[in-house]
Amino acid sequence: MRSTAFAVHLLAAFLVLVLVPGNLDLLNAADVVASGLNNPRGLAFGPEGALYVAEAGSGGAGPCGPGPEGERCYGPSGSITRIDLAKGTQSRVATGLPSLAGEGGNFASGPQGISFQGRGNGFLTIGYGGDPAEREELFGPAGSSLAHLARMVASGNWSLENDLGDYEMAANPTGDEVDTNPFGILALPSKQIIADAGANDLLEVRANGQVSTLAIFPNRLVLAPPFLGLPPGTLIPMDAVPTGVTQGPGGDYYVGQLTGFPFPVGDANVYRVPENGGDPEVHEGGFTAVIGVAFGPDGSLYVLEIAKNGLLGAFGGGDWTGGLIRVAPDGTRTEIAPGELWAPGGLALGPDGAIYVTNKTILSGAGEVLRIWP
Repeated sequence: MRSTAFAVHLLAAFLVLVLVPGNLDLLNAADVVASGLNNPRGLAFGPEGALYVAEAGSGGAGPCGPGPEGERCYGPSGSITRIDLAKGTQSRVATGLPSLAGEGGNFASGPQGISFQGRGNGFLTIGYGGDPAEREELFGPAGSSLAHLARMVASGNWSLENDLGDYEMAANPTGDEVDTNPFGILALPSKQIIADAGANDLLEVRANGQVSTLAIFPNRLVLAPPFLGLPPGTLIPMDAVPTGVTQGPGGDYYVGQLTGFPFPVGDANVYRVPENGGDPEVHEGGFTAVIGVAFGPDGSLYVLEIAKNGLLGAFGGGDWTGGLIRVAPDGTRTEIAPGELWAPGGLALGPDGAIYVTNKTILSGAGEVLRIWP
């Protein structure tokens, strides 16, 4: 009888460890809560508790023109999907948004970031990736809708707000080549904070439409990769490429860095930018290809890597293994759900204590949202 009782208690303890969400450290189980998405990127919880996903779309029939990953074609296939986690349903609530994509609808630019400020104020970034002066020349009149801040109301109707491409052309805060690709967004009372991955800056858009620069992320010198055939020790400039943005416990902004070519492994940072703007400071370093950042209620920083083994291996060899790292307040780092992520792109912490991540974010029709218990 004692051995039977012991076995029962052991089984009960195992079930508590495995099945209670707060005790999933051993498994970090991931389950799919939405699928069939077109290049899903940023995601955010709306004020009514549903989870919203920005889908960059799958481009369309054209016009077509060059892009960072090759030729891409325009089409109004971008959208916003709403996920009702309680009911287990998903539906597209906003459609017809601008989109550019390559062959097969993959590697799209379109709706990339989403954040809410009140029920009637869902704010979106519409990406681009290139010189904004060429938008209409390459993609016709509809091309002017790229590189924008957009607003979505509760009904799903959307409208273009600020032309961030025009701002880059007029201000060019870094003084480098004119390039824009609005990506991460954080909606706050009376303003939106936007990380422009092409312009290498952090922008603030006020309620009156005024756009200003909070910070610029300058180029860094890094070692040239051997395949370039340059003398050993040669340094070359690398773009910062800021991506995800979040607000920390003290009010400052924290920005993840993807890095540009040569995409060195372990050289991506998370920067801290003062709330009122200023020079960015490295908050945590040693990451690779950071695409999203978020803070947990205990002050832990969550860092999402789109390709933890490096973008050269991703583009060259198809290794899009992603990484999700929790940095505890004491600095301890823990990888969550290793092996579960493939080209992840968006990160949101849920009120249920779970972590939500967009996965397969460079694919049309195969994108998904994962729920991970930390």
